[in-house]
Amino acid sequence: MTDHDTEVHEVRTDVLIVGAGPTGLALAVDLARHGVAARLVERGAELFPGSRGKGLQPRTLEVLDDLGVLAEIRATAGHYPPNLFWRDGEPQGERRMYDPTEPSEAEPYTETLMLPQWRTQQVLYGRLRELGGEVAFGRELVSLTQDGDGVTAGFADGGRIRARYAVAADGGRSTVRRLLGIAMTGETVDPAPMLVADVRVEGLDRTHWHVFQAEQGLLALCPLAGTEEFQLVAGFPTGEVVTPTLDGIRALVAERTHLTADQVAGVRWTSEFRPRAALADRFREGRVFLAGDAAHVHSPAGAQGLNTSVQDAYNLGWKLAAVLSGRAADALLDSYQEERRANAEAMLALSTGVHRGEVRRGRATQQLGLGYRESALAVETRPDLPADALRAGDRAPDGRRGGTRLFDAFRGPHWTLLAVGTGAELPELGVPVVRIPPYGAYGTGVFLVRPDGYVGWAGADAAGLAEYAARHGAARG
Repeated sequence: MTDHDTEVHEVRTDVLIVGAGPTGLALAVDLARHGVAARLVERGAELFPGSRGKGLQPRTLEVLDDLGVLAEIRATAGHYPPNLFWRDGEPQGERRMYDPTEPSEAEPYTETLMLPQWRTQQVLYGRLRELGGEVAFGRELVSLTQDGDGVTAGFADGGRIRARYAVAADGGRSTVRRLLGIAMTGETVDPAPMLVADVRVEGLDRTHWHVFQAEQGLLALCPLAGTEEFQLVAGFPTGEVVTPTLDGIRALVAERTHLTADQVAGVRWTSEFRPRAALADRFREGRVFLAGDAAHVHSPAGAQGLNTSVQDAYNLGWKLAAVLSGRAADALLDSYQEERRANAEAMLALSTGVHRGEVRRGRATQQLGLGYRESALAVETRPDLPADALRAGDRAPDGRRGGTRLFDAFRGPHWTLLAVGTGAELPELGVPVVRIPPYGAYGTGVFLVRPDGYVGWAGADAAGLAEYAARHGAARG
């Protein structure tokens, strides 16, 4: 890719990714690891500048670990501070937003970390460039057609890109989704307008998320980890005009808090929105896929949107690579909608529940319990398992046995064949093989772990495993 892809002729690639937000960047990184030729285009002149999706859930931290960026993320990210409630200029007490969960051998990351979205994007972009990729900025998509062999995208600058597949990662107002004629079904979570902004504020400590309860409405100021800024969130009565300017925000802060207007020293980014929950009617149309906000739009409560989006990319990347390499048939790509749409629907319900105060942020919001047991890719051959047993379709737990850390063994774009507490003869699949002693998180048996860290196939021995691996692109010739 090049920084400014302004060719007026037709460029060819394997995968066109439209939109360089967290979804598009994560997918581009994953495809680059697989050696897939991809072009990532972005309508804007630069990466998104705001903090919008600032919460990184534990399952997403596992994904970022696999993509090779977790150390950099953790070096900058911070902990969620406790809420400090104010009324009439006086503090009223503290409350934690998240129910804490202790880490374990199987789940080493259980804390939701805070990092502004723009910084997460910077880290992913840096990783993409390390892998030889780029973002083509200033490329506005205006047309999209497809046939049996590929997709042709036209841009406002007159250029065209021909790709074997395309992915819409271009946000809630997705141009690709509109061009495909895919509808979004959903509801308005809250009809009242809200304002979110990244601001510099003087006179507040950075060890609390400050929540001001005023007659005019709620206003919150959260210190953004790794920056000198606060994220401001304010709600307004239905029909009230929101003024997302420096002067408007200064007046708002002075009206609802004990701070003066002059203590708002600057504004980096603002956005007005009305919380809604919406799900695309389908995530695939021929050779085009919807991912991230193009496929599902969440209330920001609960920090599920960005996390669900990154995991869309993580689910789709290895499948595209397997099909493009010829190791799997195109039918493998049907499992993307089967798996991700059901998860997105569940996360939308969770986000809405958190927004309405019906659900506490805790185990459910961590996304560690999400899986694909009902997927056609999940093949469980062991009969009469206990109710709490690990099954095909579940997230593959971490752990250390026999000098091996499982997440280290899984890391990379490959499948992993794991034998736990058994000397069963294993087929030659051309993938890494790990044998460990019995381990409670797995019990005993043979497990084929997918590139996205989920158990694809599980059995007491390897009977039937080779056929599964060949069908789904795990076996390498």
